[in-house]
Amino acid sequence: MAMAPASDIGKVEASPGERKDQKMHCPISNVNTEEIAKIRKQCREESFWYRALPLSLGSMLVVQGLVANGILKPNPRLGPFPKMALAGVLGYAVGTMSYIRICMKKFESAGAPVFGKGQKWHCHHTCEQCQAKLKASPSEKPETSVI
Repeated sequence: MAMAPASDIGKVEASPGERKDQKMHCPISNVNTEEIAKIRKQCREESFWYRALPLSLGSMLVVQGLVANGILKPNPRLGPFPKMALAGVLGYAVGTMSYIRICMKKFESAGAPVFGKGQKWHCHHTCEQCQAKLKASPSEKPETSVI
């Protein structure tokens, strides 16, 4: 196995698609990807701490109280734990989903396109390299199904 020269250590040759001078995102988009990553991380953390965790713990406490008061019957073998775990998972899911609108507003304020009713799910603008690939490959018409 040949060793690389010391000057080449740590250098990785970028493929044509990975070069920074070529745009692989929508060329008409002016969205800062670092800002989007920051908002995504912020949304994840806030949805966990402000919605998912409190709803999860709260629902587990409510179920424990209902089991302790005899309103819900505990599992004969496992006790109240399966019901508490289900309440915790459902509370977590509802809490996370309840934060979606706030995150959408944050993305909109950053200038990122938010997908929803009437929105397109992909960009039709392509980079020069992708257009060249499309022109080089034989054009195939997609089959349309009649349903």
